[in-house]
Amino acid sequence: MPRVIHFEVHADDPARAIRFYETLFGWQFTAWGGGEVEYWLIKTGEDGTPGINGGLVRRRGAIDGQAVIAYVCTVDVAELASTLAKAKQLGAVEAVPTRPIPGVGWLAYVKDTEGNVFGMMQADSKAR
Repeated sequence: MPRVIHFEVHADDPARAIRFYETLFGWQFTAWGGGEVEYWLIKTGEDGTPGINGGLVRRRGAIDGQAVIAYVCTVDVAELASTLAKAKQLGAVEAVPTRPIPGVGWLAYVKDTEGNVFGMMQADSKAR
């Protein structure tokens, strides 16, 4: 059964968002140099405790109904292309086309039937 494995915070001002979450929750942020996109890994708690870690990314687009303005959960899937096709058959709309996350895997964002955005990730250490 696929599980939520990651969440993502989209921010207009990453430094401001980092200060907010560090101060509010004590989350730890580490810049990730894995690609062309500014990205920070978020550690939300100690290893071995319940919960998941996430990431923070600079928001793309203006907040006008087109940009992501929420936490985005990412679901681990065995095969992204077929799962994406199934999501579309069920009424989802592709929000961000499939793209590689170098050394991690393949990621796509979709809007569900209610307009909520979520990610799907196929692990692939050879993704480029």
